[in-house]
Amino acid sequence: MTAAGPPTAAPEEGAEKGGLRTALAGLTTRGRSFLAAGVAAAICAYVLGQGDLLRVGLLLAVLPLVCAFVLYRTRYRVAGSRRLSPGRVPAGSEARVHLRMDNVSRLPTGLLMLQDRVPYVLGPRPRFVLDRVEAGGRREVSYRVRSDLRGRYPLGPLQLRLTDPFGMCELTRSFSTYDTLTVIPRVEPLPPVKLTGEARGYGDGRQRALALAGEDDVIPRGYRYGDDLRRVHWRSTARYGELMVRREEQPRRARCTVLLDTRGLAFQGAGPDSAFEWAVSGAASVLVHMLERGFSVRLLTDTGNSVPGEGSDGFAGTAQESADAAGLMMDTLAVIDHSDGAGLSRAYDLLRGGNEGLLVAFLGDLDEEQATIVAKMRRRSGAAVAFHLDSTTWAQRQGATPAGDAEERLRLLREAGWTALAAGPGTSVADLWRQADQHHASAASAPSGSTTGGWS
Repeated sequence: MTAAGPPTAAPEEGAEKGGLRTALAGLTTRGRSFLAAGVAAAICAYVLGQGDLLRVGLLLAVLPLVCAFVLYRTRYRVAGSRRLSPGRVPAGSEARVHLRMDNVSRLPTGLLMLQDRVPYVLGPRPRFVLDRVEAGGRREVSYRVRSDLRGRYPLGPLQLRLTDPFGMCELTRSFSTYDTLTVIPRVEPLPPVKLTGEARGYGDGRQRALALAGEDDVIPRGYRYGDDLRRVHWRSTARYGELMVRREEQPRRARCTVLLDTRGLAFQGAGPDSAFEWAVSGAASVLVHMLERGFSVRLLTDTGNSVPGEGSDGFAGTAQESADAAGLMMDTLAVIDHSDGAGLSRAYDLLRGGNEGLLVAFLGDLDEEQATIVAKMRRRSGAAVAFHLDSTTWAQRQGATPAGDAEERLRLLREAGWTALAAGPGTSVADLWRQADQHHASAASAPSGSTTGGWS
């Protein structure tokens, strides 16, 4: 962002109009006191007939006016910039904001007071005093911001405050540009576990197999330089009169859908330690973990919304594309909030259209009807894991045991084939992820017909 103009040095907004009226409005308490004292002395001198007192009054009254005029007429150009490091930061971590001011005019500046506007949740408003900046010189300052709450926070616009050497007048102008700091949910590293979905075509093993040896497509294609001659389709070659080869099916990525329950009535409390924030952080941890494992990842909420730009199969691609996808998902989760919905039927409608591979759900309070809907989601998924957050347990804080209704909902989900676990306050997502793997192992070794839920 650049600035030019009167002493304000803020041309991006343009020089604020108002002429000397604007300059006079910038008189400080000292300047107003001098002006009032000068007027009062001049009136007394006129009434008393004292010429010397009149000269003193005129000096006191004219001094702040001259300072305001000179400050207004002083013209130079100043360029300012702001840089965030980093621009996307997890909740509870610090980011540093670097400010740079360049004097691009031929005149040195006076004393500059620099101030940046930041939301109160990021900390106090930073203020800096810059010494006289020579022509072509620059000044760099920085400050830190930190927030325990997710969100997107505007930084700026940057403000410059100019003052005269006597402190009679101050003029403040603002740059028009601002930046945005994105505070994303905390992401907890998850341990690698064996997913049974891999045996059914979901996971690294299946992906590697398809990459090494593709499957023939019914429709052949024309021969291309470098194709293996062993893949020539002679019947089609004789029919079309040119070399035709069998196509290889592109490797199909393992798929994972993360369902985040955002219903306002399903969660109680607010703040960094609330159940809803735990669910958002858990969903973010699973999304990043599955992207790193090469899964095609999809984020879904109870309203049916997903990440802007997300395909029908979710995000997938190269390592760089996966990093970009993780950034988009984190940006979405940074601003996600409670919904007004009362049920999970819209999410169920989207999931029942096909096999979604691995399904990981973070659920709030469930009544019997909603628990039944969630149980039905398991039928369309290759594997299903549910983390249930009971409001009663979270209200009693750490050490509480799930209420009877919560245990009943978990039992219903397990009978439907879910690996359902209760997530209480103070529980680590990594620990629950590991417990889910252990539940799967015990379910795999259980006798046929057992009602114990697993990942498969």
